[in-house]
Amino acid sequence: MGIYAPSRRSVLAAALASGMAAPRLGLAQRAKPLRFVAQADLTILDPVWTPGIVTRNHALMVFDTLYGVDTALRPQPQMAAGHEVEDDGRRWTITLRPGLRFHDGEPVRARDAAASIRRWGARDTFGIALMQLVDEISAADDQRLVIRLKRPFPMLPDALGKPGTMNAFIMPERLALTDPGTQVTEMVGSGPYRFVAREYVVGARAVYEKFAGYVPREGGEPSLLAGPKVAHIERVEWLSMPDPATAAAALQQGEIDWWEQPPADLSEALKRNRNIRQEVLDTTGSPAFLRFNQLHPPFDRPEMRQALLGAVAQADFMQAVAGADRSLWRDDLGYFLPGSPMASDEGMAALTGPRDLDAVRRALEAAGYKGERIVHLQPTDYPSVSALNLVAADMMRRCGINVELQAMDFGTFIRRIANQDPPERGGWNTVCVSTAGASWVNPAAHNYLRGNGRRSIVGWPTSERLEALRDQWFETPPERQGEIGRAMQAAAFQDLPFIPVGLFYQNTAYRSDLTGMVKGAPVFWNLRRA
Repeated sequence: MGIYAPSRRSVLAAALASGMAAPRLGLAQRAKPLRFVAQADLTILDPVWTPGIVTRNHALMVFDTLYGVDTALRPQPQMAAGHEVEDDGRRWTITLRPGLRFHDGEPVRARDAAASIRRWGARDTFGIALMQLVDEISAADDQRLVIRLKRPFPMLPDALGKPGTMNAFIMPERLALTDPGTQVTEMVGSGPYRFVAREYVVGARAVYEKFAGYVPREGGEPSLLAGPKVAHIERVEWLSMPDPATAAAALQQGEIDWWEQPPADLSEALKRNRNIRQEVLDTTGSPAFLRFNQLHPPFDRPEMRQALLGAVAQADFMQAVAGADRSLWRDDLGYFLPGSPMASDEGMAALTGPRDLDAVRRALEAAGYKGERIVHLQPTDYPSVSALNLVAADMMRRCGINVELQAMDFGTFIRRIANQDPPERGGWNTVCVSTAGASWVNPAAHNYLRGNGRRSIVGWPTSERLEALRDQWFETPPERQGEIGRAMQAAAFQDLPFIPVGLFYQNTAYRSDLTGMVKGAPVFWNLRRA
């Protein structure tokens, strides 16, 4: 992957100084790259292998998708020029836009898309649902992709253009043929930016350069993941700064241009600087939740998970992440995004009623808890997720649970939570994470509301009720899908694939000379310097 050996500190110092020595040959944007501090260190590059949002954000620069959703979550053609639906909805022919090229110069062909969809469909929740209905994915020729289905599936563009994480990114066939359980490390996409592998240093820096061969789609305006993706900035550098004070100082001094997730306790200081703007890009918010490893004791038993429900005070978690400003968080999160068609008050009394830690202790004892060690993970260099895990560990300790809080960097954390081994062999018991709110709007893209055991993502819950209701949702007319949402929430409060701990709205902070921020996710197309 072109990983260098110098120390992290020396690399950061060189990165911050790199623009000063660039020759002045009309390359103003190249002489002054956009310097960005991401929410966490970029340690995993493959967006199909991990549900990590930082990897998803990296992939949005490098790769493109056949469809992309706009801010209303409606799928729009992206790499696709359009499609035809025949055979009573069982045959889709998707035609690629002309002129699409990968970063290695090769044209994007239909067979690349076919292989990419198959690999994605083996990992992602929505993709798995789609692949269960697929008879064949093939290339009619270089420009036309044909998907034959067992029965009609009108949500095909929604699946291929889904927001959230583990998106259906298109990569060259030679990479897409990689086993879905193995990480792809060579980053060759067809997106507006190319990944500069020789400058990638884990724990320090990732670099992207504008791809001159990218052809934006014509017409319309950028809207979330849809519309023309026009890159104006020649070079983008992602710098790792795990210390919030260092990142805040760098932003105020103009050494960096954009800090993706400043902690709430530094927000006021940043507000006093007239050269810095702050706003919430993702207005759907970030759902946060306590996830259990259900492959191993003691949380393989539903009564153990149920016992902890009475201890969770969502406001405690949210204040730790977002501070006292109630406009930046909600403590009424269930199993779907508040305000979405699937959301309801079903079972919410379990989270909103009085909290009683003594009752929780008794319930844990009745469930058979005998003081076993509980391994709980905390990524120290990811401020919001770190705060969630500190609150969770304290909550469990106050309930009499023997918690071993294991602190680590985010790169180790994201690999650790994918480990299915028992805690004594490098696994884990409990962890708090957050994700993109757009993926909690319905069951289709909700990766964490699955009950398919080891085929699920981190936590691996099993729930026949949730799986049956999810399948039923796909068959239900839109006007009645809310009933399925209510039933799924009732089932979730019984089987507890996770416990919701609140919804927060994350401010981003950037220098005021940056214009053209696209709402919804930290993307770099449409950005300009004033």
